[in-house]
Amino acid sequence: MTHLKPPASPLAVCEDILRKSKQYNLEHHCLPSENRVIDRLLNRGHELESAYLELHRKLGHHPHALQEFLAKLLSTAAFWKPEDMKAARASRYRLIEVNREIADKAMELSTLLDERSVLHNHSGFASNTHYHVCEVIEEASEHNPLFGMEIGDKLSRLHYQYDLKYWPSLSDFMDELAQDASDADIEATDPLTKAATESSRSSKGDFLRAFLAAIEESSAQVFGRLPSDLKITDNTMASLINCALELKVDEMASADYVKRFRQKERERSRRTSYWTSASN
Repeated sequence: MTHLKPPASPLAVCEDILRKSKQYNLEHHCLPSENRVIDRLLNRGHELESAYLELHRKLGHHPHALQEFLAKLLSTAAFWKPEDMKAARASRYRLIEVNREIADKAMELSTLLDERSVLHNHSGFASNTHYHVCEVIEEASEHNPLFGMEIGDKLSRLHYQYDLKYWPSLSDFMDELAQDASDADIEATDPLTKAATESSRSSKGDFLRAFLAAIEESSAQVFGRLPSDLKITDNTMASLINCALELKVDEMASADYVKRFRQKERERSRRTSYWTSASN
């Protein structure tokens, strides 16, 4: 009599995916941060049995969906964890300040360049400094061989073909830099960072918001591998957060926390949609 091998448990299936991901990373010398998340999940497998059961039930019959979901969990926990988003917020505030400083200093430099031009023209003295934007570009590109190969000759011909009145002054350049920095609109360069830093304070909600955005990005609705109607329960989300981020007992997310968070996000989304529609 032939004995059929019982199917692997959802825990075994999910942990096999995690181990293969870790092995791939080790072989290719990449993503050590994700490997650390994998180790946390493997070490706390007993806490994730019910979560893996739900994931396997909802994703196991969709090609590569379970692998995709776990991959999003790993990458989000590795690169959008709360401490990273705290640093990202600090970088955003610093970028705002840097642009403000650039605007102030560029305006100051523009004023000085104008004053130098007046002195050159009326003081009886000259300082033999740059006065034409083409000269600045050419000198600044001295160590860029591609400039000399592709652009230098063309710019030089234009420089001598058109006199100074056709070109912006050096102070005009500084004015433009000042205006550009002053008008800067700070935006996240990817959807997950945008989602994770929408609140004013850093918390585990940063990770949850980024993780939900990652799931949405991978849905079939936008040609991803996850089913468009995928809904993960609050209990499972809480377990994944706690284990992936290795939260301390007093920091752990509960199912109620996830539920309240989702309710707040839906309300915030409705308010945003309302004001966007009203403004249009």
